[in-house]
Amino acid sequence: MSVDRWSTVQAERTVLAVVHNTTAATRLLDILPLFAEDPRVETVFTCPGSSAFTRGTDEFLARAGVTEVLPWAQALRRRSDFAIAASYGGDLHEISAPLMVVPHGMGYNKFLESNGVSGVFGLSSPWLLHQNEPVPSVIVLSHAEQLARLGESCPQAVGAAVVAGDPCFDRMLASRPLRETYRQALGVRPHQRLVVISSTWGASSLYGTDPDLIRRLAAQLDLDEYRLVVALHPNIAGHHSPWQVRMWLADCERAGVLVLPDELLWGPTLVAADLTIGDHGSVSFYSAALGTPLLLAAAPVDAVDPKSPVGRLLEVTPELDHHRALAPQLERALARHVPFRSITDLTTSLPGRSASVLRETIYRWLDIPAPRTQAETRALPVPDVTLPPAHAQLVQVEIGAGEAKVTRFAAEGLREPALVPAGSHLVVDTREPSTRLLDLADVLVHDRPADPERWIESTLRALPGCQVAAARVDDRTWLMGTAGQLLVRLDEVTGPAAAFAAVLLHNHFPRRLTVVTGEERHTATVTVLSPAGPAGLRPRRSAR
Repeated sequence: MSVDRWSTVQAERTVLAVVHNTTAATRLLDILPLFAEDPRVETVFTCPGSSAFTRGTDEFLARAGVTEVLPWAQALRRRSDFAIAASYGGDLHEISAPLMVVPHGMGYNKFLESNGVSGVFGLSSPWLLHQNEPVPSVIVLSHAEQLARLGESCPQAVGAAVVAGDPCFDRMLASRPLRETYRQALGVRPHQRLVVISSTWGASSLYGTDPDLIRRLAAQLDLDEYRLVVALHPNIAGHHSPWQVRMWLADCERAGVLVLPDELLWGPTLVAADLTIGDHGSVSFYSAALGTPLLLAAAPVDAVDPKSPVGRLLEVTPELDHHRALAPQLERALARHVPFRSITDLTTSLPGRSASVLRETIYRWLDIPAPRTQAETRALPVPDVTLPPAHAQLVQVEIGAGEAKVTRFAAEGLREPALVPAGSHLVVDTREPSTRLLDLADVLVHDRPADPERWIESTLRALPGCQVAAARVDDRTWLMGTAGQLLVRLDEVTGPAAAFAAVLLHNHFPRRLTVVTGEERHTATVTVLSPAGPAGLRPRRSAR
């Protein structure tokens, strides 16, 4: 062992982490902690530069604390005792150290071409062999069914295969006691259903075939019944740029859809989910393996091995009809869900045991004793996200005996008149940038202006079509003014201001106001501070 005089810790072994792209990096971060905390082992990072999606990889690693990524040529010259990759491609055969390759998704399912030859990525000779010899010393498989397919497609590599389970799925299984923790972090209220919209990359993916689906879901699903979260494959932003993807999804975020900002948060989101809408990507399969109902928005059977678990799941999973009303389809999927255990059990042959098997394998190749402590499967991180509100809402109100029933939808439905709920009011937040929506607003809502009463008066004067201006005073108090010069204070408000303000449009001012949204009841104490002028409310325009 050579001594680096600049090092504080003189490690006994060096592991080379080969990072093809962000997707592969996320899987490596599941594996590396199995030995990275051992001061006898030092990990260095490199990128072979062979992936079409390398953009953003260095930034992702930097956020994880990896501030130096060795150039590929330098990494090959540097002595390493072991190497780990989570993808194929590039000149991996040039690595002199023993190489372990782990899947970067749910096993090996997709067809992909290499050097003009098509095969199952990670299980066929174009990916595994160089000069008819296996490139990896260790090929990690998550289930024995992959070993059978490997024997059919590349028998020369069978001797290097190790069935070691799925560390990514094990982390999800171990994190299930934190389900409610994740749900609250994602803004899911009691009785709400969390719907995850997942897309892999490529033209045949959910987002590739129907990029407008997310917006249509936001327009058609009751804001108080559903919380929408989008998990996109990192390769989408890796190719198109994060800025471009943010621009494409900006209207969805303004409609209250949470687009996961971190590549590591899809796991806890799946644990929290009630329903997933997906495609042939690994996230969809993992969701089904957790027992969550799945609807396929894209099912390109020619893109995957029909004998693979994903291929088999695509054959039996119900498909989303893009041309019919979406909410009833989601309700049916939730009500009629039957888990496909015979297929999803193919996720792993060793549930809960991947950490111990992988650590034992790695230390055997490092040729040093493994730590005496038990290998641990770590819980997934609690999402730390900013929850986007729906800046513009179409609100329906039904005044009943002693309470008002309020139903709210994102105002994205205004793009298609057929999606506008009958008799709805347009409630707009001042953070909405669309001047068209501000001009059409029946109600304008401001979160804590400096001078609420002056803001209400000026706003109603400046927007002739606005009927109610609502201003937050503090956490539980709102001032609401009407076009007819009525000023009302709502105290002890327990629900969304948009719902209460829409009720005021119906000249409903009981001393104790109860509003029902979804399955929740909200209350407020109403005090009329000044009576309405002779004009009352202005004639309301149609939200259409």
